[in-house]
Amino acid sequence: MSTSMVKGNPLKLMLHFALPLLIGNLLQQTYNIIDAAIVGQILGAKALASVGASSSVQFLVLGFCMGSCTGFGVPVAKYFGGNNLEKMRDYIFNGAVLVGIIAAVVTTICAVFCPQILHLLSVPEDIFDGAYAYLIIIFLGIPFTLMYNYLSGILRSVGDSRTPFMFLAFSACLNIFLDLFCIVVLKWGCAGAAIATILSQAISGSLCLVFIIRKMDLLWLKKSNRVVKGSAVKELLLMGIPTGLQFSITAIGSMVMQSANNGLGSVCVSGFTAGMRIKQFTMCPFDAFATAASVFCSQNLGAGKADRIKQGLRQGIAVAVGYGAFAGLILIFAGRTLSMIFVSKDSVEVLDASAKYLRCMGYFYWTLGILNVCRMVTQGLGYSGRAVFSGVMEMLARTIVSLGFVGMFGFTAICFADQTAWVAASLYIAPTCLYCIRKSTKKLEAEKAMQQG
Repeated sequence: MSTSMVKGNPLKLMLHFALPLLIGNLLQQTYNIIDAAIVGQILGAKALASVGASSSVQFLVLGFCMGSCTGFGVPVAKYFGGNNLEKMRDYIFNGAVLVGIIAAVVTTICAVFCPQILHLLSVPEDIFDGAYAYLIIIFLGIPFTLMYNYLSGILRSVGDSRTPFMFLAFSACLNIFLDLFCIVVLKWGCAGAAIATILSQAISGSLCLVFIIRKMDLLWLKKSNRVVKGSAVKELLLMGIPTGLQFSITAIGSMVMQSANNGLGSVCVSGFTAGMRIKQFTMCPFDAFATAASVFCSQNLGAGKADRIKQGLRQGIAVAVGYGAFAGLILIFAGRTLSMIFVSKDSVEVLDASAKYLRCMGYFYWTLGILNVCRMVTQGLGYSGRAVFSGVMEMLARTIVSLGFVGMFGFTAICFADQTAWVAASLYIAPTCLYCIRKSTKKLEAEKAMQQG
């Protein structure tokens, strides 16, 4: 069911949109948590390190794919908000063509260079084979990841965040079964965890496609829509590629950080992996609030309602920062307990490392509320190029800390790399977002004056 956000209470609309998206994001992270928990508890700490040793490069590659899909959805939301449905359908088709090209190119490159990527990350020899088995399967499953993220992004662009959540919920439950079957019954090890994840995502994407074909008349493409149009491709690329690069640029800093951490030994790798899984899970609400604010602002930009854009930004930041403060307290006081999901209580050194990583992060967690909402709203208004630079700020900050301080302070420097990146990026993107809103407001006022004149 599509939902317009150009009328009604902004906070209520965004929270209503964000709730199923939030639960869906949590379920998507459940894929990774279940993988890590089963691998860590059944196969041991070294297998857990194998699964987590390439997480930063997964974020780089999959982040580019998912970010591109998010960017492709921005013009769809804008034209839906402006009730220009024919143009909206043109963009849906052209976006699908671009997604297919990205899937073919990225999958081929990543699969061919998988061993070199792991060597670049300084993955220890004792976990290299398991890390390769896991990563190569994740890379080969990129088309399924793209399919789900593009189709669910289109549904969200027209205000439907409930349907993607329902399909994701089903495949999350399926993933639990497949994990246990592939690892415990078939004894496929780290490769089994990757196979279970990819199959689950493939099913999610297939269900989204079937739903759109059978139920969403609004998204049905006529013959006139199924034509590659240069203007549509250009606008989609101008939105999608910078958004994808923003995720990837951020991940480059994470790769440098993970490479530095891998050099500290398997104990730090295991502790970092456990802490990172918890971090990714608790970051889901930020993504949900930010996506809701972005779709809200995109639709109201298309409808020419500047005041509602400002309301959406203010209320989105307030909710996200409030959540960040609450989640930070949980990480500070319960980080060690949560780490036991992945690591046996006998692995004292690994638990100490994970708890330290989470505790240090918790004090700055609220800054993610500002960073994510401002960045996504900036993208939603069509200024994806400006939003990319916030990713550059994150990359530079993580790289400086990783290369300049890990040698001196060891794992303690790793524990403060993320926070340094968040603060640096927030100092840039917050004023940039306000500038983009003012610029969009002036543009809308000029268009209204021309129409009245």
